[in-house]
Amino acid sequence: MRRLLLALPFALLPLAVAHAAVEHDHDHDHEHGSLGAHEHGVARLNAALDGQTLELELESPAMNLVGFEHAATSDADKAKVATVRAQLDKPLALFNLPAAATCTVAQQELESPLFGDEPDHEGHDEDGDDDEHHGEHSEIHAHYQFTCAAPGALKNLDLATLFKTFPATQKIQVQLIGPSGQQGVEVTAKAPALKF
Repeated sequence: MRRLLLALPFALLPLAVAHAAVEHDHDHDHEHGSLGAHEHGVARLNAALDGQTLELELESPAMNLVGFEHAATSDADKAKVATVRAQLDKPLALFNLPAAATCTVAQQELESPLFGDEPDHEGHDEDGDDDEHHGEHSEIHAHYQFTCAAPGALKNLDLATLFKTFPATQKIQVQLIGPSGQQGVEVTAKAPALKF
């Protein structure tokens, strides 16, 4: 299942490249070294349903969830980070999975420099010359694995609660593999649901 989730972005890469060629609205004046652009207001969600296992992997700029990307030093900023972490720690509520599916959280993992995790140094200079850019673009990464006793009840994935909880998130680029195949969809607060 993990390999399936890891392969999903590469399977949909041609779609992403075509979309990027048509619409590139990234406002920063610098380049990024990864395929996934850091764009405020936009999050990415990989979703895979395989038998009774549902995996969701959410990646978002910290700005969308916390309201800032710098290290939390003030008490107010630390409180915001703690609140967001507590919200992300409740994926059954956040993703509004139908009760009829009887899903339970089998595993979950949250990562971000804001949570005290070590930042990813991949692509950075060994001598530290790029420290001035370090931490400018904090990402929050959440990975959830659910076991669903009745996966047939998972007809839709409704992200309305996610948009309400994190209103700075304007759209979510979803890559989904489910019983009906794979699809790449962009959802918004006005149209937050997609079919499995």
